[in-house]
Formats: sequence, C-alpha cells, structure tokens
Amino acid sequence: MRILDVGCGVKKFPRAIGIDNNPATHADVLADLDRLPYPFRDNSFDQIRVIHVIEHVSNVIKAMEEFHRLGRPGARVILATPHYTDFSSFCDPTHKWHLNSFSFRYFGPDDAGFGYYTRAKFREISVKVKLLAFWRYLGFEFLVNRFPRFRRFWEYYLCYVVRGKVMEFEFEVVK
Repeated sequence: MRILDVGCGVKKFPRAIGIDNNPATHADVLADLDRLPYPFRDNSFDQIRVIHVIEHVSNVIKAMEEFHRLGRPGARVILATPHYTDFSSFCDPTHKWHLNSFSFRYFGPDDAGFGYYTRAKFREISVKVKLLAFWRYLGFEFLVNRFPRFRRFWEYYLCYVVRGKVMEFEFEVVK
C-alpha cells in the first residue's frame, strides 16, 4: 500500500512517503504545499494522510482537489484539524482556516448545493469530533459522534459552550 503523508513534520507515518515544506522535517520530498501539483503522478496513492495541515494551506478546495488527483479510486484520505471553537485553532498564527465538522460537505454527493466549486468527489466514511475532557466525561462526545442530527444540533447551538477540540475525518476518493 502506498501512503502519502502530507505535511509529515518530524513524525512521518511509518512506511509513508512524506512531503513537507520544512527542511528540518523527516520529509522525503520538500515542496511548498501551496504549489500545486505535487510532484507525483495521478492515482499514485492508496492512502493520503493530512494531519493538522489543511488549516495551514492557502486554498482548501485546491488542496482537496490535489488529494483527489493523487488518490487511486477508492483511496482513503485521513484528515485531522482543530475544531474552530478550540483555542488551538486561533493561537497558531499560521492557521488560515477555522473549520467545523461540516466544512467538507462540498465534496460529497450532493455538493451541499454548491456543485460549481469543484468536481472532486469524496465519500465520507467517518467524522469523529473530540471534545474537551469535561464534556467527554459527561457523554456529549458520544452523542455528537453517534447521532448525526445531534452533531448538527451541537454545531448550530451548543458548540460555543460544549467546545470541540479536534476533528478526524476519513474520506474515500470517488472517481
């Protein structure tokens, strides 16, 4: 299985090809992550890992299109990013985007009603929201992750009180 670790940093995923813009990392390929295309052929990877990177890129849609290009049909894209209500989303001045658990719906089957943004399609396999420990212990994290309607209710009405921490997404490349 060929794995690409985008923005691999110093903790590159085992057996992955790492790409990063920082020469002090364990990257196999040094590249500006905002300069597309990346130096790989179409359909090169079975899995693409984007762990705490998407919030740093200049254009989320273009980055997702690049992951779509690089992934084989059925490839998995594993993506993690801070929830916009978490302190860490705003304390890093290199964060350009502050996202929520519905931010990637544009890439789904119904385009969230905005099909003109991109033709890259992904099937959502899972969305997992991690909450601050206090709310996790009270069972809110279970409810948010178990019931999609509760997650929507939480995002709309409760997330500023019951704050999110990190979101983990898994998508399947649809070609």
